[in-house]
Amino acid sequence: MSLTPSVMLDLGTPAPDFNLPDVDGSMKSLPDFADAKALVVIFMCNHCPYVKHIIGPVAQLAAEYQARNVAIVGISSNSVESHPQDGPGAMRDFAKKEGLPFPYLYDESQEVAKSYRAACTPDIFLFNDGRKLVYRGQFDDSRPGNHVPVTGNDLRAALDAVLAGDASPAEQKPSVGCNIKWKPGNEPDY
Repeated sequence: MSLTPSVMLDLGTPAPDFNLPDVDGSMKSLPDFADAKALVVIFMCNHCPYVKHIIGPVAQLAAEYQARNVAIVGISSNSVESHPQDGPGAMRDFAKKEGLPFPYLYDESQEVAKSYRAACTPDIFLFNDGRKLVYRGQFDDSRPGNHVPVTGNDLRAALDAVLAGDASPAEQKPSVGCNIKWKPGNEPDY
């Protein structure tokens, strides 16, 4: 298991659009979340131990902040050619098992991951109500095996700042996790 860090997309970057299928069969796009005060996009997958390590607390955080008009979207961009366990059927089962209260979208072409410059799972992006990037990076300092409790403190601090109209945290640490499983010949140049 190799560690891949976030690329750390430039703050202020506009949220790239997407139009992707959800595990419930519907299509979701960026305008579907236009009324939210903030939007969290998490690149994730079913099999990654780094995602599995935080997914319960991510679901809890999502339910808490959705009540405060924050939209959260999970996106899996892994190739099902090399990782069939990350395909749409398995995603549906994973979302149900983990009680995900947010859409879990499948980026089959991997173009959405590239537009966000996503590199790892989990890779987290927070956009304000103007859909400008205000936070990108880790959920918190916890990693599988490091015995640090999973709290979501880094993302929580950024969400609380956005909702209060304050500046985003100055210190933003990259997320680390498994690399996105790119299709052969489709690897990004970042």
